[in-house]
Amino acid sequence: MTKPLFVVSMTLAAVLSPIVCGAAIVYRSDEGWSVEGDEGSVLEKTASEQMRRAEDLEKAGKTGSALNAYQGLVKHFSLSVLAPKAQRKVAILNEKSGHLEAAFAAYEKYLSKYPKGDDFDSSVESMYNIAKTFLGGAKRRVFGIAVAPSMQKAQEMFEGIVKNAPFSKWAPLAQFNAGQALEKQGKLPEAIAAYQLVVSKYPNDTIADSALYQIGYVQLREHREGSYDRTEALKAREAFEEYVNRFPQSEKTPQAQENIKAIETGQTKNTLSIAKFYDKKKEYKAAVIYYNDVIKNEPGTPDSSFAKQRIETLKSQVGEDALRAGPEKAENGAKASERRKMQAKIDIASRPDYVGPPVTMPELPVETPNKTKLRTNSPDSLAPPPVEPPLPAQPAPMKPETGLPVPPP
Repeated sequence: MTKPLFVVSMTLAAVLSPIVCGAAIVYRSDEGWSVEGDEGSVLEKTASEQMRRAEDLEKAGKTGSALNAYQGLVKHFSLSVLAPKAQRKVAILNEKSGHLEAAFAAYEKYLSKYPKGDDFDSSVESMYNIAKTFLGGAKRRVFGIAVAPSMQKAQEMFEGIVKNAPFSKWAPLAQFNAGQALEKQGKLPEAIAAYQLVVSKYPNDTIADSALYQIGYVQLREHREGSYDRTEALKAREAFEEYVNRFPQSEKTPQAQENIKAIETGQTKNTLSIAKFYDKKKEYKAAVIYYNDVIKNEPGTPDSSFAKQRIETLKSQVGEDALRAGPEKAENGAKASERRKMQAKIDIASRPDYVGPPVTMPELPVETPNKTKLRTNSPDSLAPPPVEPPLPAQPAPMKPETGLPVPPP
């Protein structure tokens, strides 16, 4: 136990000890505070008598004793027809006393033990309202004392509703609010997954349109607050476009359309920011790629002019070859083929199920251009050269022999 919790527990014990006069105070996560040894802990002979005793204590305003009596009925007369009612009373009294987590646990116990009970739907509704209270900022209680709000507790409660009552009318709302709780915790990918469950599991529920809109919103938020990866922006645009197509009459449709425009017009701003980011890190090749994207997508704008000017500056500083994308040196066909074969071997060796000796990529020899190769006696040396040899020189004209007539011209 941490020191703050220890101090709280000791303070609470000091405050309550003179009140109970030696009686044992017990806190149970699913029941809340109870006092052992009071009149509510006296067990009657039958379930009906125990119920009557609990109700009398409740009417008399003795909430703690009544809670003990109802819990005693559930525990010792679990097969009685009165047990479901008593279990619900345990949840209600805890809720009225402000022990919301204990109340939620008691309602949850009702759903699991009495799934066909008359108060099933009303218990789910009560659970939903408690979870909404935590989503709104209600503080958790440690040893019965409110200490801090918890979005994680709200998330767990909403997920518990979906798990225990997946076909109730509150399940779609609970799944949506689980996404809300995750979003407030900053767990954006998990929130998107929660909203997608709403769309896939409850497509005909009215909350499905809000979930689809929220998917686009969170993806857009993740793009703006996270990395410069444009994939998230594209996903957000797709979600908003799907929303507009599926719910053209929704009140959120105009906003979705505005978001689509913002993504399209804001794309260049983001691209320019990426280019400057790489430019500052002196990764000039990457910077020039994004500067060219700005020039291509927004011709004639100030951003485009800036990108052009910056590219020319970089060319003068580091040279055009240093900015050219692609491999540093061209490869001939044989060298590229050999490289691909070796890369395939390495890819196979990197698989988790590979069994065999390690494979390393050898350094391929660098060929010096325009270097004359010596001819050998190998069969390859007998092959015809790759280019046609030059034609032989024309022979000199023959001189006529002396004494013979000169042929006419």
